[in-house]
Amino acid sequence: MGGAEKHLLWLGRGQVERGHAVSVLYLKGQGELTSAFEREGMEVEKVPFESGKQLLPAVAALSAVLARRAPDVLHTHLLKADMLGALAARRGGVGALVASKHNDERALLRWPVSLVHGWLSRRDDRIIALSDHVARFVARHGRVPRERITRIYYGVDAERLRARRPRAEVRAALGLSQDAPVLVCVGRLARQKDHPTLLAALARLPADVQLLVVGGDPFGDGAERLAARAVELGVARRTHFLGIRHDVPDLLAASDLFVLPSLWEGLGLVFLEAMAVHLPIVATDVSAIPEVVHDGVSGWLVPPGDPVALADTVARALASPSERAARGLAGHMRLLERFGLPRMIEETLAVYGEVLGQRGGRR
Repeated sequence: MGGAEKHLLWLGRGQVERGHAVSVLYLKGQGELTSAFEREGMEVEKVPFESGKQLLPAVAALSAVLARRAPDVLHTHLLKADMLGALAARRGGVGALVASKHNDERALLRWPVSLVHGWLSRRDDRIIALSDHVARFVARHGRVPRERITRIYYGVDAERLRARRPRAEVRAALGLSQDAPVLVCVGRLARQKDHPTLLAALARLPADVQLLVVGGDPFGDGAERLAARAVELGVARRTHFLGIRHDVPDLLAASDLFVLPSLWEGLGLVFLEAMAVHLPIVATDVSAIPEVVHDGVSGWLVPPGDPVALADTVARALASPSERAARGLAGHMRLLERFGLPRMIEETLAVYGEVLGQRGGRR
């Protein structure tokens, strides 16, 4: 359950609520989120594409599914799905093809991938970028004309993301002192999120500072490597690896500061989740993060890969409860003003309408 998956779940829910029929096709894994999507009224089906060796069978399988379902719109998310959709859509009965870009994908920095992406992207009727930064990145490195890209920010429902359990109850369940300074980091245990820098910063902070690490690495050994690194740095006893959780708002509200030292970030849905519970943010000044977190207003931004700067900034934030409260409130107000869920759903449906109209497709 990463940011793209949460986005898709909330987008699909909103589309179903507005009377549309939504089916979700996933490519790899065991379908752990099937029940979550089905509860929101979406059909779920797997089109196996676990590795590149399955490309041709996956194209044939997706083409068959599309011919059977004949959707008005095929909306793909993340690079593998974008590629597969571009190859299969024209062979199936698809009214229009839309691709969402959730990140400044490092793969597009390799020229062969960039060339192939640019060629396949000609088949997309529209590309949706989750931030202005991602739009610029995809235009430059993905070789897509800027006029074919529409920026639609992530949107969240602040009410659905509020904490359900009292702060004291959550801390007690985690074995944390009620007055301990608690940092929380939510994100996949992937290189992009740069957890090693966070652990190195924790080692420079007072011994009573606790860290909650929420997230998993279902396709790698990130959890094991980070746990070993925490031992090496002497912070294992105050680093709590919680894995994938479904009570993230409760964990955020039980913490004092959200910290994520990403090396790059398309937008960062987790920042919006923190803002929903008035939690101030310390993050890196990279990619699209400044579009979400305003340095000095709703949070603090630091250089990437710098544990000293990160530790110093966290220490200053922890030392000033009033400043944390002010920035947490500012972040929440920014969320309500710019990152609402209804706006995201309506803007996405508007794109569908535009591209179907341009192609004379079904409505």
